[in-house]
Amino acid sequence: MASLVSSPFTLPSLKQDQLSSLAQKHYFLHSFLPKKSTNQTTTTTSKYSIKCAAVGNGLFTQTTQEVRRIVPENKDNLPTVKVVYVVLEAQYQSSLTAAVQSLNKTSKFASYEVVGYLVEELRDKDAYKTFCEDLEDANIFIGSLIFVEELALKVKAAVEKERDRLDAVLVFPSMPEVMRLNKLGSFSMSQLGQSKSPFFQLFKKKQGAGFADSMLKLVRTLPKVLKYLPSDKAQDARLYILSLQFWLGGSPDNLQNFLKMISGAYVPALKSQKIEYSDPVLFLDVGIWHPLAPCMYDDVKEYLNWYGTRRDANEKLKSPDAPVIGLVLQRSHIVTGDEGHYVAVIMELEARGAKVIPIFAGGLDFSGPVEKLLIDPVTKKSMVNSVISLTGFALVGGPARQDHPRAIEALTKLDVPYLVALPLVFQTTEEWLNSTLGLHPIQVALQVALPELDGGMEPIVFSGRDPRTGKSHALHKRVEQLCTRAIRWGELKRKSKAEKKLAITVFSFPPDKGNVGTAAYLNVFSSIYSVLEDLKRDGYNVEGLPETSEALIEEVIHDKEAQFSSPNLNVAYKMGVREYQSLTPYATALEENWGKPPGNLNSDGENLLVYGKQYGNVFIGVQPTFGYEGDPMRLLFSKSASPHHGFAAYYSFVEKIFKADAVLHFGTHGSLEFMPGKQVGMSDVCYPDSLIGNIPNVYYYAANNPSEATIAKRRSYANTISYLTPPAENAGLYKGLKQLSELISSYQSLKDTGRGQQIVSSIISTAKQCNLDKDVDLPDEGEEISAKERDLVVGKVYSKIMEIESRLLPCGLHVIGEPPSALEAIATLVNIAALDRPEDEISSLPSILAETVGREIEDIYRGSDKGILKDVELLRQITEASRGAVTAFVERTTNKNGQVVDVKDKLSSILGFGINEPWIQYLSSTKFYRADRAKLRTMFEFLGECLKLIVADNELGSLKQALEGKYVQPGPGGDPIRNPKVLPTGKNIHALDPQAIPTTAAMQSAKVVVDRLIERQKADNGGKYPETVALVLWGTDNIKTYGESLAQVLWMIGVRPVADTFGRVNRVEIVSLEELGRPRIDVVVNCSGVFRDLFINQMNLLDRAVKMVAELDEPSEQNYVRKHALEQAETLGIGVREAATRIFSNASGSYSSNINLAVENSSWNDEKQLQDMYLSRKSFAFDCDAPGAGMAENRKVFEMALSTADATFQNLDSSEISLTDVSHYFDSDPTNLVQNLRKDGKKPSAYIADTTTANAQVRTLAETVRLDARTKLLNPKWYEGMMSSGYEGVREIEKRLTNTVGWSATSGQVDNWVYEEANNTFIKDEEMLNRLMNTNPSSFRKLVQTFLEANGRGYWETSEQNIDMLKELYSQVEDKIEGIDR
Repeated sequence: MASLVSSPFTLPSLKQDQLSSLAQKHYFLHSFLPKKSTNQTTTTTSKYSIKCAAVGNGLFTQTTQEVRRIVPENKDNLPTVKVVYVVLEAQYQSSLTAAVQSLNKTSKFASYEVVGYLVEELRDKDAYKTFCEDLEDANIFIGSLIFVEELALKVKAAVEKERDRLDAVLVFPSMPEVMRLNKLGSFSMSQLGQSKSPFFQLFKKKQGAGFADSMLKLVRTLPKVLKYLPSDKAQDARLYILSLQFWLGGSPDNLQNFLKMISGAYVPALKSQKIEYSDPVLFLDVGIWHPLAPCMYDDVKEYLNWYGTRRDANEKLKSPDAPVIGLVLQRSHIVTGDEGHYVAVIMELEARGAKVIPIFAGGLDFSGPVEKLLIDPVTKKSMVNSVISLTGFALVGGPARQDHPRAIEALTKLDVPYLVALPLVFQTTEEWLNSTLGLHPIQVALQVALPELDGGMEPIVFSGRDPRTGKSHALHKRVEQLCTRAIRWGELKRKSKAEKKLAITVFSFPPDKGNVGTAAYLNVFSSIYSVLEDLKRDGYNVEGLPETSEALIEEVIHDKEAQFSSPNLNVAYKMGVREYQSLTPYATALEENWGKPPGNLNSDGENLLVYGKQYGNVFIGVQPTFGYEGDPMRLLFSKSASPHHGFAAYYSFVEKIFKADAVLHFGTHGSLEFMPGKQVGMSDVCYPDSLIGNIPNVYYYAANNPSEATIAKRRSYANTISYLTPPAENAGLYKGLKQLSELISSYQSLKDTGRGQQIVSSIISTAKQCNLDKDVDLPDEGEEISAKERDLVVGKVYSKIMEIESRLLPCGLHVIGEPPSALEAIATLVNIAALDRPEDEISSLPSILAETVGREIEDIYRGSDKGILKDVELLRQITEASRGAVTAFVERTTNKNGQVVDVKDKLSSILGFGINEPWIQYLSSTKFYRADRAKLRTMFEFLGECLKLIVADNELGSLKQALEGKYVQPGPGGDPIRNPKVLPTGKNIHALDPQAIPTTAAMQSAKVVVDRLIERQKADNGGKYPETVALVLWGTDNIKTYGESLAQVLWMIGVRPVADTFGRVNRVEIVSLEELGRPRIDVVVNCSGVFRDLFINQMNLLDRAVKMVAELDEPSEQNYVRKHALEQAETLGIGVREAATRIFSNASGSYSSNINLAVENSSWNDEKQLQDMYLSRKSFAFDCDAPGAGMAENRKVFEMALSTADATFQNLDSSEISLTDVSHYFDSDPTNLVQNLRKDGKKPSAYIADTTTANAQVRTLAETVRLDARTKLLNPKWYEGMMSSGYEGVREIEKRLTNTVGWSATSGQVDNWVYEEANNTFIKDEEMLNRLMNTNPSSFRKLVQTFLEANGRGYWETSEQNIDMLKELYSQVEDKIEGIDR
């Protein structure tokens, strides 16, 4: 029963199934058993093998229908009625079993044979076969809540075969396909969704929460009406409705009468007998239930009156000062008697001194009950301090269609933290404990992802399921964790601001003093300073806060001389080893990786050190790093290490010594949420759960990174609050590039005079000086060329320059609480305006302008890409006109200080006067003066809305709401240009429903990119198709683009996704070779660890798709997937399905290939070592035939598949993150590795698709790296923007250079001139050099070290003189940091 999760990384020589001895130590076992009060300190170290969760059939659950089979003895030879049922959850099992056993004891007319299946079990071939056999001699079939499409179709196929023969088929709320199977006498639903009758209209309206509720109302009234209608049809309909009442009533009595009624009315052998049955016992649809209360209440006042008179409760619980926690329960668990887990939560909360108001509903819409029973009808204030939903479902709509806006409206009125805990549905307790994935993927989609869209947090598994009886039972340690955390969130509402303690946690990555306060796009210390100023005004105690943010940096990274004289940070607390061990119950578990405490990280040899500084009730602390980033051996391990002692000591200090009421993790992102443990649904031995302990966690996360924010939300229980990325600007032109642009203008005006040839020569030589000859084929300088060729050369250079000029880049770093000014928002608005939005009927601004001159914008893009001079020029005019029109519009809505004045009034006045519309005024002086006014008005109304959102500011407001224990409104994360709904920031950020991708639009975009990629590869490779493409899937990209890169994989192999009635994608179909018009391309897919966590369903879909294609009977020259799978199967002696394994990622609970850590910390010897890291960490495969097994190592197939790759491929999807901005991209790049694995040693082509603008491009990796260097690292606009952020800015410059070295190491695609120019810019320019050195000496030292390393590793050839200068500089800055003055 060991929890496999605790197994830290194993050495490569160990087999997957030899678990670490840790897993057998007492304190890890049976975390679901009641507590024992003994102190167990002994540990055992016996080693024995435990098979990973892939037991039995390799599926998620090993339970079978046999535990739900009852075969009667039938001594009296009564007719036998056989009932087969299929349900989503097991709560009906015990109730139905009791009903049937009681019937068989007492019934004089029939004996009952019953067998039940959980929907999930039907994935198993044998279980499905038995199910079909069971149906062959069944009388009655019952189905309920069947909402998983692939399984719904299996049920439909099996029941359809027998439907005419069956005496009765009853299906309660499920997917329409299954609902249509209903049959009671003359009553059927085969026309469901088509018929005109009101009954069917009800089903059509909205298949979701409203549907379930109107059904409940109908259930209440219809039987009374139908009773008096004579026809058989009406009577059959009445019995269906009564059946639903019995079923929803769920108690053994109700189910017994239900079976009597149906068998008496429809089983031929019993028709002659008059079988008596009682009417359904009805329970309240909505009310309050407490296990000790005498009845259910539908009025809060009555319930609280009873609560006040309880004899069993102590005075503390009755006192008006006790915290009050609301619970949301599912009525079906209460009526079927499967409520043990609910009772445990209520008892635990009361034992901790909290009053409880447990409300329930019979339908799937809990928003009404929440408003009716948890909000005081008079004051309209909430009667609770926090709410836990124990249903696991979205607040409105359960597993069917959800209504998130309705849920958000109800939760906003309630305005308290909203936690959604999870009962295990598809797994037994033991299966969950043994699973490295944790929760079943379908449960993650239904019960984690969907509640997040309502603003739900803390997906803690609080109850398990007994494999035999199907009953739920509480997991005591998890219930304790859940209840304590709910009370702690509630306390934030009750405590006064002056006494509240806040621990602000900053990150330092890679570990170096120049890196304290790392966070994506954020000026961390200025932001902290602005937050603390605001909290101080608000009444929080922030005593001793320095005068400026610079002084704040000084104090945290050390006393006044810190910058130069001390290598260490400010020590806030020294924790002795004994104190550490007593405060950290899991400390012994860390010794396997890190030895005995204190160890040598964050320690002085005797104590563990907590770095940071306290101001009144606020502590600013530095989170330790992973600890293994500098150790090449550890970086090779396929599984990540546990946290080290210093890391654990930090969180023990925050929770138990500083006693924080909340922790605020500042910026994207730290390492807490990436520590080993289950992916989702953690147990008490998963490190993120142990580390965060009981502290409410608020986390500032970049709005454009919803995927990692979701990991923080699920694994560290964070309330993630989004912040804006810095406003974007166009890269512009500088130095030689600017000169080129001037030469091109003079060429256009003088080309037909005699000077044309001369100007072209100057253009060619200047382009060569700017190293553009790598991107454009240039003739020799003196060569005579025709006028037509001259135009083409100039056109190509012009096109390249325009690409650089218009590239978007975030300028500087964002400060929390400082929204961009309206003028800073212009570039963002221009880019928002450049996209067509067909769903909102908005045409893009460039396409409106192109129409004016009688062209299609797509044609102009294509012409410009080819370098056709007149198209390049027209595109430039369109771009300029767009910028001008948007600028004119923004200027009209702002005041002198550049702030947006009340946009609404301004807009209505602008939109009121046709002639005075500022964009029309602007365009009237351009060639686009005849643009379509109606389309323009629609566009600018939309831009006006966007402008309001961009300049709105709620980042501080939301933080204060969270700290005051209020509800923070949820909102999507992503790219504000593609999806302006991401704005305004300051929302509790969420991803999307993982089953909703890829969308049809994403599939369209994917086709375009795949076709361009194949075209480009054929052009570069003598017309040959690539046989295999190795590519990467990222979590955030797929959220922002709704699954474009996922769709690209499907299109390469030639399949298309098929959505079900609810728009969820769980199936694919083959696209014929005729329609595809080319061979099926093989793929090797490397999924990031984050993608694996968020989209495991989609990995399943991809694996099924690839295997389906490998098994097609097609010629191998038309199906490369099959060709390679057959070759690999033969070589390895395995089946074709296994050989067609193509979907890889890390082991569960591990992230990244670690190449990024090795490069950032210079802890690698040679490229082979980096390639070994990639192979050892990324070779874990997902298998759709055994999805319960999680990620299993399959390195042989991984290497063989990679060895066939002709091209490597990645996507860039939004302007603020490019190849050298983050280390993730090169960390996942296998270009050099593939070359080493290929038999012919040929380097694969490397491509990057860029969909950041409306004009999607496929470039080579080298072209993209050059574009990146020109627009960022070497661009004065970018580096001056960074320098204006001071200390943090220097680090950003150094980071770009380090990431460039990363690309040299993994792909060898960085040109020498990039390093040479960077050296000229930052080292040879003395003024620049001094600014860098004085602003952040530690980061500057790293910059110099990186130049030396690039040269030492052979990536940069330069003069001896340059190297000597760098070495000299290095020792100077080293001395400066150590404080030696020469």
